[in-house]
Amino acid sequence: MKFHLILLFDLIKAFRFFSGTKFFLSLLFFGKEKVSIPGIERPVFLRRNTSDFRTFLQVFVEKGYDIPKMENVAVILDAGANIGLFSVLMKSKFPSAKVICIEPDIDNYAQLKKNLQAYTDVYYENIGIWNKSAYLKISDKYDMGKWGMVVEETNAAKGLEAHSIEFIMRKYGLDRIDILKIDIETSEKILFKDNYEYWLPKAKMIIIETHDWIEKGTAQPFFTAINKVLSKYSYYVKGDNTIVINEGLA
Repeated sequence: MKFHLILLFDLIKAFRFFSGTKFFLSLLFFGKEKVSIPGIERPVFLRRNTSDFRTFLQVFVEKGYDIPKMENVAVILDAGANIGLFSVLMKSKFPSAKVICIEPDIDNYAQLKKNLQAYTDVYYENIGIWNKSAYLKISDKYDMGKWGMVVEETNAAKGLEAHSIEFIMRKYGLDRIDILKIDIETSEKILFKDNYEYWLPKAKMIIIETHDWIEKGTAQPFFTAINKVLSKYSYYVKGDNTIVINEGLA
């Protein structure tokens, strides 16, 4: 009961009284597999007994990605896309933007394609994001479910394929990334270890969740890299995310 009351309050706060109450009742009586969200044109699909609903709350109710207003957003890269809810939100804000989703877990990957299949100019990569081309193994190392899958490098060529952000930019012919979202469950310590000099100055806004609460030392490489490469930036914290705006990139 307490959970339901808190959820109702949060939904009313996020979507106002009528829409929030209607949304709450639809969740209560019809389940959570297919969810129509006030203000979002198309429904999203959530899997039962997974972390999907918690992800949904983070994105659409807690407003974890409530970013500053931006103009002329043409390219969005979603690194660690999970089931695609951030990309759904971005397509609702910037319908003409090209969105590239990178997700290593095959089950999450299938679900994100389902959630984004009705949108145009969305591209999918079932790979890991790394500081170089490599092979990875994927596991629920910290027992966090589908929103906490962790990758580690392996010598086995049959592992999961992984590439750098520079590789992705060259593959899609990108000269900049307007919004770069990074939520890669401790792998930021590798991504920002080296080989970021090409792509980092070409990212206008970076939204990153660092994971020192899981593994110490994951955040420091990120801050070292931006202080080394970006001549001028601003940043603030929103929920679990650090948002950095590259003020040196027009």
